Amino acid sequence: MTPDDRRFFGHPRGLATLFLTEMWERFSYYGMRGLLILFMAAPVSNGGMGFPLPEAGAIYGLYTGMVYLLSLPGGWIADRILGQRRAVLYGGVIIASGHFCLVVPGVATFFLGLVLIVIGTGLLKPNVSTMVGQLYEKNDPRRDAAFSIYYMGINLGAFIAPLACSYLGEKVNWHYGFALAGIGMTAGIIQYTLGLRYLGNAGAAPVVGPVEKRQFRISAVVFSGLLAALAWAAATGALSIQALSSGFGLLLTLIVVALFAGLLIFGKWTRVERNRLIAIYILFAAAALFWSIYEQAGSTLNLFAERNTDRTFPGMSGGFPAGWFQSLPALFVIAIAPVFAWLWVKLGDRNPSSPAKFALGLLFAGLSCLILVPVASKTGVSPIWLTLVYLLQTIGELCLSPVGMSAMTKLAPARIASLMMGVFFVSISVGDYISGRLASVYETFPLPQLFGIVGLSAIVLGLLLLVFLKPIKRLMGGVN
Repeated sequence: MTPDDRRFFGHPRGLATLFLTEMWERFSYYGMRGLLILFMAAPVSNGGMGFPLPEAGAIYGLYTGMVYLLSLPGGWIADRILGQRRAVLYGGVIIASGHFCLVVPGVATFFLGLVLIVIGTGLLKPNVSTMVGQLYEKNDPRRDAAFSIYYMGINLGAFIAPLACSYLGEKVNWHYGFALAGIGMTAGIIQYTLGLRYLGNAGAAPVVGPVEKRQFRISAVVFSGLLAALAWAAATGALSIQALSSGFGLLLTLIVVALFAGLLIFGKWTRVERNRLIAIYILFAAAALFWSIYEQAGSTLNLFAERNTDRTFPGMSGGFPAGWFQSLPALFVIAIAPVFAWLWVKLGDRNPSSPAKFALGLLFAGLSCLILVPVASKTGVSPIWLTLVYLLQTIGELCLSPVGMSAMTKLAPARIASLMMGVFFVSISVGDYISGRLASVYETFPLPQLFGIVGLSAIVLGLLLLVFLKPIKRLMGGVN
């Protein structure tokens, strides 16, 4: 990719292809996510699954946590076997297949659809983001702005999806909403295939030599068999959802510890690389807590919208769909992201460092929880409260998320670039899992205390990042 390629609003034309690919993938994901916990908790007589809320919350946390956890093997497969380009294509096809499984009523097709979406997203998410970074030279000043533009693609899909899918799902038929999500992913696959020629060499081949094929095939069969066995156990009741969710939480903890410790202890790094890996781990912890708040949009906040918020709308029986609130963060991003993209470039040398932006993200996320405390136990709450929550979370998101992806591409050693992008998505996995567990106690734990504890935790960690800002910047070895 040549440095003078400026065909897409001053950026390489390939950014448009990746922008639209991510837009349609996020359309499918957020369209389905806006329905998921409501569909599971809805009575069978209303077309839902009729799961008790503790079970529905556990499934939500397990599913959304697995979606991002599989970014790790997805990045590894791209680095060593497929290359990012093919990994994105295969992932998109698998995701679409999963959504169309959800169209078919039944417990077995429900869990099969979730498993396919988990596998496909693990292949697609870390690798499409990595290719954005590959469109630019390491020191290209357009890099951070590119991730902000790319992030607008994510949010354009996330804005449209809840409006369309939630209306079909909540007001017409749950399965129509899932079908529309699958159609969106299919559109993304077609667009991506037609736009491959604009990507240059980005993601065209594995970064390091391929692994032995027999070893990979055995691992793939074992892993796929394990996921299928877990889905079967959940569908037949052979293993309780709560046990599966708790087991996943333990597994997630072990993976994070083993990954970080293994890279530091056994990896052959220079001193600068090792220090940068430590900085990545610090940012990981901050991001995990942020996402545990932000990802409640599909769990506790979605339930709060349905059960506690006044959704009266002229001419619409039963009020507007609860899932429509989930379009607000994306709408705010679309409105505010250009300002942030301009601001980061305009500040130049005064641009806050990545850890400082992470701290700001945590502070805004914590505040978004605290403002709900006075009304958390009430019903018929004005929609203004959730609107303010999502506005504050969006400001925090724009401080943390696109900057976080950019920081991963700059801090990670080249030979594990996709893997470390996967690590960033694992932080979302941790946050998603926690958000699902919080939804499980929605009916049994006082909501003012729930929102208060989570909000204060984020504010305390954000302040700690600011206190230790200089030592963290030294670990980053000149990367801002």
